[in-house]
Amino acid sequence: MNTNEQGANAPSADGFGALGLHQALVSAATALGYEEPTAIQREAIPPLLQGRDVLGQAATGTGKTAAFALPMLHRIGEVAAREGPRPVRGLILVPTRELAMQVAEAVHKYGRLLGISVLPIYGGQSMQQQLRALRRGVDVVIATPGRALDHIRRGTLELKAVEFLVLDEADEMLDLGFTEELEAIVAEVPAERQTALFSATVAPRIRTIAKRYLRDPAHVTIASQTAAPGKTFAIREVAYAVQRAHKAAALGRVIDMETPASAIIFCRTRMEVDELTETLGAHGYQAEAIHGGLSQEQRDRVLRRFREGTSEILVATDVAARGLDIEHLSHVVNYDVPSSPDAYVHRIGRTGRAGRKGVAITLVEAREHRLLRNIEQHTKRKIRVESVPTVLDLRTRRLELTRAALEDALAAGELERYRVVVESLAGEHDVLDLAAAAVKLLDQRDGSEKDDLEIPVAPPLPSAKVQPSGPRQRLRAQDATKLYIGLGRAAGIRPADLVGAIANEARIDSRDIGAIDITERFSLVEVPASEAKRIISALRGKSIRGKKVSVRPDRGR
Repeated sequence: MNTNEQGANAPSADGFGALGLHQALVSAATALGYEEPTAIQREAIPPLLQGRDVLGQAATGTGKTAAFALPMLHRIGEVAAREGPRPVRGLILVPTRELAMQVAEAVHKYGRLLGISVLPIYGGQSMQQQLRALRRGVDVVIATPGRALDHIRRGTLELKAVEFLVLDEADEMLDLGFTEELEAIVAEVPAERQTALFSATVAPRIRTIAKRYLRDPAHVTIASQTAAPGKTFAIREVAYAVQRAHKAAALGRVIDMETPASAIIFCRTRMEVDELTETLGAHGYQAEAIHGGLSQEQRDRVLRRFREGTSEILVATDVAARGLDIEHLSHVVNYDVPSSPDAYVHRIGRTGRAGRKGVAITLVEAREHRLLRNIEQHTKRKIRVESVPTVLDLRTRRLELTRAALEDALAAGELERYRVVVESLAGEHDVLDLAAAAVKLLDQRDGSEKDDLEIPVAPPLPSAKVQPSGPRQRLRAQDATKLYIGLGRAAGIRPADLVGAIANEARIDSRDIGAIDITERFSLVEVPASEAKRIISALRGKSIRGKKVSVRPDRGR
């Protein structure tokens, strides 16, 4: 399609219309809820519309599919009124079955108003079904390399009319060993085609195939996600220093503290995936394993249960997780520190999408500290290192969740039938004692009476100060002041004791408590400057661990 056809394109003043796309594509994007192009879309769509090849570097979740699919559909144009066999004019190669299905669904939605037909072809699907669709004629094929080459050799996939070729997740296709298949497939596509190659990383081998397949490409690089000035990075990144022997227990403790809605835990090996899944299952977590040793039917079943919410945790290897696009993923956990910074960026990019907040957690052994430093240098972000939460941290967290559940119940109302029980007991017991007993029962039901054991504290990582566990140091320096508390290690004081006392007595959100420094005889705690006097007053005469506490502003000694 000629991009100068003003009647068809009629770009709007902003959004996708300003990029010069066909109006039907703009309408499709709007109908799907897309308001503004993402960075990769803003950078890649214009050169592709101009007919240039593009080498794009962007991680999963940045909007790559629309970045190449919309220009491809724009070029193919309206086809609904055409008669006779329709040859394949667009070919998208992807590494996995899951990604083929996801991309095909997206391309179908984008091109529906133009009457464009789309077919995914991949292993594990009926060959006869694919053959029937190819005989009828399709405009765009989304294929895994192995199945595409199988069709080419059978003579059932004709590529001589292809005008637009996309190699999506090219680095992963190479990782999966598809180099020879790619060469054979590209050899069947006309040399005068337009080509787009997208990859999460642009390593030397990617540059090699880009040089082979692309002609004078426009280079588009979307840097690792960083916070815009004045805005908070959407993904909270935290690392926990752990000892190898206590790693599984530490993971369970962190999961209990975080209570993820849905999480992926990355492991290095299949054996580690299976062992960790079994361990998590034995402790009551709804966890499922996914790795290369599973059949396609098993993989589909695992993913269906995860998407439906039957399971809440996927334990996966990197290879098995490739091509998975799961919405609303709340947490990503690195059971081991990724050896490549790019792998870390790719993994955590699966959470915190579409403006939502996400959490990236990494368990770090002392021997892995250099890998963590490499990631920080690559992302230009400091990753906070904490010690594993204590039993007291966990019990405090459970009480917080119990309180939140009670507040929800109060807000929901419909308590009349329970008032009878309360009224019958109120004449014999103090109302506060009665409420406390109810809270105790609810807390015990949720598992606070489990036989929790302390997890030994790991030595601090070299060149990294391990912070106390919990959501500390949210304060900016100019907003905080330090309080001197006259109890320290000699009195058995731990960070959770101080947080619990301040949060409960002064009604301060525990997340507003900053750095905690515990010495042998005293402790220093950062608190909001505006709340310092109230905290001192609230703690006056109170006890922590059975000992009276003295609190005053720190004098900087």
